[in-house]
Amino acid sequence: MANSNIFQIRTEEAPTLPAPVSTTGAIGWMRKNLFSSISNTILTFIGILLAYWIIAPFIQFAFVDAVWTGENREACLPQDGGHGGACWAYVEAYFPQFIYGRYPSAETWRVDIVYALFALLLVPLAIPSAPFKRTNAILFLVVFPIVAYFLLTGLVIGDTVVLPIVETAVWGGLLVTLVIAVTGIVASLPLGIALALGRRSQMPIIKLVSIIFIEFWRGVPLITVLFMSSVMLPLFLPEGVTFDKLLRVLIGVTLFSAAYMAEVVRGGLQAIPKGQYEGAMALGLRFWPMMYLIVLPQALKLVIPGIVNTFIGLFKDTTLVLIVGMFDLLGQIQSSFTDPTWSTPSQGHTGYLFAAIVFFVFCFGMSRYSIFMENKLHTGHKR
Repeated sequence: MANSNIFQIRTEEAPTLPAPVSTTGAIGWMRKNLFSSISNTILTFIGILLAYWIIAPFIQFAFVDAVWTGENREACLPQDGGHGGACWAYVEAYFPQFIYGRYPSAETWRVDIVYALFALLLVPLAIPSAPFKRTNAILFLVVFPIVAYFLLTGLVIGDTVVLPIVETAVWGGLLVTLVIAVTGIVASLPLGIALALGRRSQMPIIKLVSIIFIEFWRGVPLITVLFMSSVMLPLFLPEGVTFDKLLRVLIGVTLFSAAYMAEVVRGGLQAIPKGQYEGAMALGLRFWPMMYLIVLPQALKLVIPGIVNTFIGLFKDTTLVLIVGMFDLLGQIQSSFTDPTWSTPSQGHTGYLFAAIVFFVFCFGMSRYSIFMENKLHTGHKR
């Protein structure tokens, strides 16, 4: 009986106790990432101060002092000597031009249909688990461009005008930005893959042509490419032969982006171990089946960040088309500054802020989707 008072044998498991509050949830995350040491704590407070100095004036300008409704510049002028905020009434008034440019207002429904079709086909294509991938890809890559072309430019069959012709010279705003960006992205990827394979080819002529093409387009700035394709190219064409300005810009942007894409893909090809090639050849696969089934899927998976980075750069570089007389979103915003109806000290800041928000939404969306695909495909080789 004396020994029974000294120790006790447990016959069942002890209840599981929750983790300390200081190590879980938001408090645990902050202790681990923000206040884990004296230096991290100091840097955290410095970061908070910097964020306050930057974000507070932005919120004050964009929301607190902003003007949301009005008919003209009088609504957005600073009152009683105060600071003027963002003139969102000006953005609302010019919103159709920012989206459609000078596209005829009676025909903007055609642009809306193109936008809707683009979204309806792109969203399921971007979802890995969505069914009917092959059909969706054919609709997006083959059928949609044809439908979009006739919807945007018009259709005339014989003497019957099915859709009125709309010249590309009156296109503008987000329409031009998306047309150039999407065309460049979709066309530059397969061309870049072909150039990367050509540069690694064992055939001297194909390798030499690929190297010359890549180095030439990487050696000149995009602004020069646009200027040459829009202004100088017609001088070298036979008399009576001409190309639409938008088509010339699309070709120039696609070739320029393809050269950079080729180097990104080549980096992925060089990262594939030699054993993968030898294993494919041991199975009796020829060059193209080997590339299509074994090498390229692994290479493209490894360089997803580089590919998306090139896409984001291309999307932002579409603003350069203003130098050849094409008014994309940023160009349309800049052209609106000449209207005295909305001329205020905050007009320029508001217009550029709106452009920044639009570009950020698209670029951030591509970036997050890239991270999603990296995690799904385990490109980091996590263990």
